[in-house]
Amino acid sequence: MNQSPFQGERVLFVTGRLAEPALRRIARTLEKDFGVTTAIQVLPISVAALMTPEWIARHLDVPDHCDRVIIPGYCDGDLSPLRAIAPVPVVAGPRDLRRLPELFGGESEPVPLDDWSIEIIAEINEAPRLEIDTIIRLAEKYRGDGADVIDVGCLPGAVWNEVATAVGELVSRGFRVSIDSLQPAEIRPAVEAGAELVLSVNASNRRAAADWNCEVVVIPDMPDNWLQMSETVEYLAARGVSLRIDPILEPVGFGFAASLARYMEARRVWPDAPMMMGIGNLTELSDVDSAGVNFLLLAICEELRIGSVLTTEVINWARTSVRECDIARRLVRAAVHGKTPPKNLDDRLVCLRDPRLVEFSEEELAELAREIRDHNYRIAVSGGQLHLLGGGERWSDKDAFALFESLLKDGGKNMDASHAFYLGYEMCKATIARQLGKQYEQDEALRWGHLTVDEVSHCRLGRKRSRRSGRPT
Repeated sequence: MNQSPFQGERVLFVTGRLAEPALRRIARTLEKDFGVTTAIQVLPISVAALMTPEWIARHLDVPDHCDRVIIPGYCDGDLSPLRAIAPVPVVAGPRDLRRLPELFGGESEPVPLDDWSIEIIAEINEAPRLEIDTIIRLAEKYRGDGADVIDVGCLPGAVWNEVATAVGELVSRGFRVSIDSLQPAEIRPAVEAGAELVLSVNASNRRAAADWNCEVVVIPDMPDNWLQMSETVEYLAARGVSLRIDPILEPVGFGFAASLARYMEARRVWPDAPMMMGIGNLTELSDVDSAGVNFLLLAICEELRIGSVLTTEVINWARTSVRECDIARRLVRAAVHGKTPPKNLDDRLVCLRDPRLVEFSEEELAELAREIRDHNYRIAVSGGQLHLLGGGERWSDKDAFALFESLLKDGGKNMDASHAFYLGYEMCKATIARQLGKQYEQDEALRWGHLTVDEVSHCRLGRKRSRRSGRPT
């Protein structure tokens, strides 16, 4: 058992309804690790962060056997209204529940992200138009990014005579394969070559599906035709065909909200049936970066117990969808299973802006300008401006060109072609950081979440900087 300043105390935690499950789990750990006795009082509010000390004081009931009250960290203002009614010390905990062990003298509770429940099916779009080598290369990429199954996407209205060759090549290399076609003449050779899943089956091909001896995905003939979809499900189930249900996700502007409602209705009608969601209709057909869209769709799948998603990477803004789905499925699993918001767990899907921003104050910049006497110029981004420091001086401007002109006008030292090129490169990065609200660290790559590409440092400062604070030294 760890030593704690609260050891032996009886601690009352105050929280809201949403945080209760996570807090109870952490409280059990605190009792085991730090020798405290815990109780939890859930006040009549969903979000604990919305509480104020005055509001808590009107609802709090401190039991006689309590030694300390810990309230949510967002209530860290004036606690006098609480201290006036509580006969024991009242303290604000951390804003993140997972950091509660730190208050007791321990370490934050780690959240494992090695668990997931959603299978990723990655489609190779229009596979009949591709060479076998290209199909294999795409399959290898998708598998490396987290795909569990490689889907061979066929062309509507045509039969691909080489489908068995392509599927056989993939299977021989250890890939799990699905075939995306409605044509029985295309599906049968693919299944015989090793495809384990057929996308898709409806009233047009369900009779043939009974003889394929593999799992199939049932779709409606028309998105809102529940009757025919139910008939297909019943037809296949009666013949022992393993199946998944996909009510079809529609693009925005073509019934997106209604299609989400169909997934919820399908889960109600078939509470235990495996389900799939094809998410490309949203990621590929919306002018928006795919990371956030993939996260939200996989969150819906996790909550509705939809066990697989079909994604693709055709349009440029969705070209990393498979990797995004792999990250997202771990985040949503941890959130739903652990009853905790998916915040501060894994920031790899925060691509455009950074999770947090640390800037220098005006006083710190002035102090740095006085301290840095050499002419190996330091660059900082703060207060919406670029700052150049060196030789005991500081130049500031929003425009990198104007900043450089000011430096040259003041007779900037050590300004050979190589150094000028270096400063131009770094100020370009600093400009991007200023525009997007990103953290700029001189001689380090800008962070783009899972898209970050580390760069080789060409540091011309002559001395190292603190990696933790980013402060030039």
